[in-house]
Amino acid sequence: MDPQLTTIQPGGGIIINLEMLWGRWRRFWLKTFRPGYVKKMESTRKGDFNPCPHDVLDPRDLKYHENQGGYYWEEADDPFAYRSRLPFAREGLAELFVLSTLFFGGAALLSGVILSGVVTGVLSYIGWLLVLTLVLFGMEIVWFFRNPQRTIPAGEGVIVSPADGTFDTIEEIAHHEYIGGPAIEIGIFLSIFNVHINRMPVAGKIIKLAYRPGKCLNALRPESTRLNERLEVYLQMPEPTNRPMLVQQITGAIARRIVCRLKPGDELTKGAQFGMIKLGSRTVIVFPQEEGLEILAKPGDKLKAGSTILAKYAESPTEASNEEA
Repeated sequence: MDPQLTTIQPGGGIIINLEMLWGRWRRFWLKTFRPGYVKKMESTRKGDFNPCPHDVLDPRDLKYHENQGGYYWEEADDPFAYRSRLPFAREGLAELFVLSTLFFGGAALLSGVILSGVVTGVLSYIGWLLVLTLVLFGMEIVWFFRNPQRTIPAGEGVIVSPADGTFDTIEEIAHHEYIGGPAIEIGIFLSIFNVHINRMPVAGKIIKLAYRPGKCLNALRPESTRLNERLEVYLQMPEPTNRPMLVQQITGAIARRIVCRLKPGDELTKGAQFGMIKLGSRTVIVFPQEEGLEILAKPGDKLKAGSTILAKYAESPTEASNEEA
C-alpha cells in the first residue's frame, strides 16, 4: 500500500472535509443520546483494529478508510448497506446531496423571487434563464452520479472495460516494467456525461497501489496520461495464467477527485466496482501482449464499464488440453 493512501480519496476536497466535520458531530450525538445503539453496533463489529483517526461507532465512520483494513461489519449487521444498492454511486452520495441541493435550491429560490414581482421586464427573462441553467446543472449532477446495473460477460480470458467512455488511444509497448514484457495500453476518455464508476477488467488479486500527485490537464490531451494526478492499481489474474495487469485512474481539468476502495490482497470478481473519478477524466488499462490476444474494440468506440469486451486471450494450453481430454 502506498503510504500516501490514508483515505480512499487521496486528493481531499471540500465535500470530504464537510463529511468529516459532520462525522464528529454525529459521533458526539450518538455517544451522548444513543449509547444503546453504540453498544449494539460494537457487539456486531468485526476486525481487530481501528483503521480510522477517530472512533468507529457504525459503518458510516469507515466510509473514507475502507482501504485500510481493520474494523468492518457483515452486510446483515450493517444498517446502511442499502446505500450500496441505490442507483447512484455510494462514493458520490454526499456530492450528489450537496450539489443538487445547491442547484435545485438556488433555482427554487430564484423562481420565488421572480414570481414575487421583485424583478420585472428584461430582468425577469434573464432570471428565468438562470433558473433553467441551474436546473440543468442539477440534472447533470444527478445524471453524473448514476450507477446503472451491468451484465458482466463470462469467460476467463475476457477483458472488459474498466470505465465508461470513448476508446481514445491504443499503444503497443515493447517492454512494460510491471507486465514484464510486451504490453498493450488502452486509454479511455470519460466526459462529464459518462458514468464515472470504475470496475475490475478481470477477476484478480490486488498486488499494489500507487498514488502519484500531478497536474490537472484536460483529459483529452495525450500528455495527461503521464502528467496528471493518478492512482495506479496493480493486479494479477488467477491461476493458471497469473497475468499481470495495470489500471490507472487519472484526473482531468474538471475531475480532481479519485476514489479507490482497494487495498493489497483484495480479491475481486470481473466487473466488480472498486472506485470512481468525480467528473471528466481518463482511465488507462495495460495488459500483456501475447500470441492469440484479440483486440475486440477499436478507437472511437463507446465503452461501458464491466460489460464492453476490450480484448480476449486465447485459451490457455491447460484449458485446451482438458477440453481435448
